[in-house]
Amino acid sequence: MQQHRTRVAIIGAGPAGLLLGALLADRGVPFAVVEHRSREHVLGRVRAGVLEQSSVEVLERLGLADGVHANGLVHGGVHLQHEGERFHIDFEELVGRTVTVYGQQRVQADLMAAHDALGSTVFYDAADVAPADEGGEAVVRFGLGGEPQELHADFVVGADGFHGVTRSLLAPTVAERGYDAAWLGILADVAPSTDELIYALHPDGFAMHSMRSPSVSRLYVQVAPDERIEEWSDDRIWDALDTRLGAPGWTLEHGAITEKSITQMRSSVVSSLGRGRAFLAGDAGHIVPPTGAKGLNSAIADVTLLGDALAAQAAGDEAPLRSYSDRALDRQWKVQQFSEYMTDLLHVPGPAVPADEREFRYRSRLGRLRYVSGSRPAQQSIAEQYTGLAIR
Repeated sequence: MQQHRTRVAIIGAGPAGLLLGALLADRGVPFAVVEHRSREHVLGRVRAGVLEQSSVEVLERLGLADGVHANGLVHGGVHLQHEGERFHIDFEELVGRTVTVYGQQRVQADLMAAHDALGSTVFYDAADVAPADEGGEAVVRFGLGGEPQELHADFVVGADGFHGVTRSLLAPTVAERGYDAAWLGILADVAPSTDELIYALHPDGFAMHSMRSPSVSRLYVQVAPDERIEEWSDDRIWDALDTRLGAPGWTLEHGAITEKSITQMRSSVVSSLGRGRAFLAGDAGHIVPPTGAKGLNSAIADVTLLGDALAAQAAGDEAPLRSYSDRALDRQWKVQQFSEYMTDLLHVPGPAVPADEREFRYRSRLGRLRYVSGSRPAQQSIAEQYTGLAIR
């Protein structure tokens, strides 16, 4: 058996785990990362694409924002739409902040390159990962190439996602909400037909126009949670997008669809992000529906708080680490309510809702959108939350 020693053992080499490692490296705190998937698998996952200004500022602080500045698309607002009527929420004018469209895959690639340059210890393809809090230390046991390994550390951090193994050390209770809608998302080789993201409510359901680059569009339509991707031909997808995103004088350009998938939506928050020597960050501790673009940004906020707390603890100050869970969850519940608000605002009720109640809920959503379109305070609230709450 091979044994290793470090100060912080991080389980999960996605953006949360690798960013935490970068934060610790910046503060001189030793760490190692254990990931049960291959490097190629981790890099290939297509997920979020919008960075809050606060998230960009964290990357800048660590010298990791070169790719964001070179290839990110800075947006000063979003378009909201209801039944073909489109209005703009101007973040810069309302709150003096922006967001940046920069795919999670690019963030992942930037972080991997940074750790390659640092010579960080990252164990990919780790089998049977099993963390333990053994009182005097944390131990992560796993296999590597058929040989058993033990990583001994002062602390273990689970950045291993909703189904990760680290949660078992905390045994938290979980507060959850399900949604009667899912997102069918596509990547298409066509230049975006919009300057900034469009969120649309239509009687047929939600639709969204986003982008990944000046030549690649990312688009979504609301579908039932039990829909199968095989039931949606390319033509059917474009027809739905044309209908739901349609607005006078505007045309949605079509292109070759290179990827399509269905994403289920749920909200979930654990009762605690820390217990003993074990801590959680990102999706390991909470899940948001994608409507508010908060998943990756929430992970960045968590690991910023946790990285600073672990560095403070190494320097002799225990207080930030003791309060990490409370501080991170206080911020997260504010994020949850915004994600829930945006999701409820922009999606039609599911077929299980009685027809008269569906009509009421839909008309109520239209009323909310029309209110927002004419209310500066309502737009400021959305702008403040969409561009990102303060992390500290």
